[in-house]
Amino acid sequence: MRVRVRFSAPLLAAIAAALVASPQTARADFIRLVTSLSGPNESPPNTSPGTGFAEVDLDTLNQTMRVQVTFSGLTTGTTASHIHAATASPGTGTAMVATTVPTFPNFPSGVTSGMYDQTFDMTLDSSYNPAFEAAHGGTAASAEAALFAALETDRAYLNIHTQMFPGGEVRGFLVPAVPEPASLTLLGLGALGLLGYRWRRRQQAV
Repeated sequence: MRVRVRFSAPLLAAIAAALVASPQTARADFIRLVTSLSGPNESPPNTSPGTGFAEVDLDTLNQTMRVQVTFSGLTTGTTASHIHAATASPGTGTAMVATTVPTFPNFPSGVTSGMYDQTFDMTLDSSYNPAFEAAHGGTAASAEAALFAALETDRAYLNIHTQMFPGGEVRGFLVPAVPEPASLTLLGLGALGLLGYRWRRRQQAV
């Protein structure tokens, strides 16, 4: 005897929503932050034609921070790049350098365009500006907690300094990356399709 089981639309939608949500919650210890870099985002703002994009991935389980930066169109050669934290208010203001000084290790120097990719061990004192660490408890652990808290509350920014703009030519406040609605929709449709396929196979086997 073949038993037909029908899934209601609300049930399928709920199952799909759960599947869509699961990749987002599977790693609560992983936080991705992104920002666009520009002159108008600097403080004070400037008219630099330079642009860029930065992604910072925090792994709170393994205590690492991966920094990826791409940039182009700067007025003059680069001199430094850092993450600054923590501003008094989210998305505005200035703050001290939090990461390695005088610049990120191996950041491209003397160029107007380039790429950067480095993973930092946040348990090491060398991953921080000594002044930032001293101002936040005096240990790598306390500095890590302060920096991660600033990053998670939109009170940290990444900028690139150049010869023409020694205080910073382009910058952007780091904010949590949000999946595009289209990507979520496609993932949901894929989940529904997979459910339907498995259900049909199961019915054929009965």
